[in-house]
Amino acid sequence: MSQTYDPAAIMNNPDTHSGVTNAKLGVWLFLASEIMLFATLFTSYIVLRMASTSWPWGWDVLNVPLATVNTVVLIGSSMTIVMAYARAYDKDKGGFQKWMAATILLSLAFLVIKGFEYGPKFAAGIGPHTSVFYAIYFTMTGLHAIHIVGGIAVNAGLLYMSTVDGHWKNPLFLGRVEGAGLYWHFVDIVWIFLFPALYLL
Repeated sequence: MSQTYDPAAIMNNPDTHSGVTNAKLGVWLFLASEIMLFATLFTSYIVLRMASTSWPWGWDVLNVPLATVNTVVLIGSSMTIVMAYARAYDKDKGGFQKWMAATILLSLAFLVIKGFEYGPKFAAGIGPHTSVFYAIYFTMTGLHAIHIVGGIAVNAGLLYMSTVDGHWKNPLFLGRVEGAGLYWHFVDIVWIFLFPALYLL
């Protein structure tokens, strides 16, 4: 007897044969592609720096104090999104909304601080065209900032969804929060590598 395709059954039982949900598997595959992207950028950075006869020290030309504050901000946002997931797991809507809102606010704070870091550079006429160092700096930190914006959009969407009972009570909602958390931790880890590579070495 032939099997019929039942979308409702798939949505209600979204596990793969490995025991990992399709959504989580999709997030991991996406993150794998992102890892390859940033790995290529880091490799290019190493090759260009090794080949350069003159390369500035990050602490001489970049704003290390602001970058340090941003590092603390991002680490804090990793903690708040973990708390948001924990509250979603416990079906605590108010707690989830509080911690997810905190994550979004910290993310916005990161971008504001990054703006204060970029501002004086642009005002002085410094940009990606200035040197190979600044081309690397603006490319890597700019791409990272774009990922921050993407994370804010996703997290804001989840925060809005939590206000609608149809979404909040959906059994797949927790998986969406988990996927957003995985992405956000990836963004934070990328910064943990960017900070010393560009600012301290």
